[in-house]
Amino acid sequence: MPQVPVQLPTTNEPLRLLAVHAHPDDESSKGAASTAKYVSQGVEVLVVSCTGGERGDILNANFELGDRDIADVRREEMANAAQILGVSHIWLGFEDSGYPDGDPKPPLPEGSFASLPLEIVSAPLIEIVRSFRPHVITTYDENGGYPHPDHIRTHEVAVAAWHQAADDQVQSAGEPWAAAKLYYHHSFSHQRVTALHEACVESGIESPYAEWLSGWDPSTIVVDRVTAKVDCVEWFSARDQALLAHVTQIDPDGNWFAIPSSLEIAVWPTEDYELAISRIGDIESEDDLFIGLRG
Repeated sequence: MPQVPVQLPTTNEPLRLLAVHAHPDDESSKGAASTAKYVSQGVEVLVVSCTGGERGDILNANFELGDRDIADVRREEMANAAQILGVSHIWLGFEDSGYPDGDPKPPLPEGSFASLPLEIVSAPLIEIVRSFRPHVITTYDENGGYPHPDHIRTHEVAVAAWHQAADDQVQSAGEPWAAAKLYYHHSFSHQRVTALHEACVESGIESPYAEWLSGWDPSTIVVDRVTAKVDCVEWFSARDQALLAHVTQIDPDGNWFAIPSSLEIAVWPTEDYELAISRIGDIESEDDLFIGLRG
């Protein structure tokens, strides 16, 4: 696959980060504080939501949809969250696949994001990469962070766009663009969840993670893959406000806010990533996604 050379930032050029997510609210639960931090540094951040979240359940018992369309509400929520974080936002334009439940699992809805061929759903993201020209791209690992079909397809789409946007043989709008680094989010690693749970127990606080940990399949617990830890405690409040903007999904009295912020800051003050692919060489440990790209 012919690849154009990696494009490094030029003098006085702003750094750019493209965050590829599955649904509205994912941008606020995964990497929100670090993206808000980068925005404060002058980094241009563009969030892509691959679907509209139309099939997401309403998880806030205090929210009443009434006669409103859930898709419209989730668009409003996303706009509010983007404003809070200071990021730009674009919809990839595909329909939420829903989370199939049952044994056997039912087929995915026809025409939904995860049901369509990869070449169809990756094509618009290739155009976005070539248009926005990010130096860093973030997305989910091969398991999607959790096995929602849209999350797994988001991983596949982002990796396909990473490669094909840089391929000068791929026909797409815009000139080929080779981003420098691709990262996977590890916001809910077993190590982090365990550390927060143990801190709750030691502090005499009821842990919101006890049931989660007890049901964790041991075969899915992997050795810590984190290579980059971004300290972003000053932006935890922006993350929390962005989460609360997704009123259909986030109960302000629920588990998202069951741990005092002071405890979270003391135990885990970073948002964590894995450097999955690099075009500027291997980097074993980082505290900044833009190491090797500044100055």
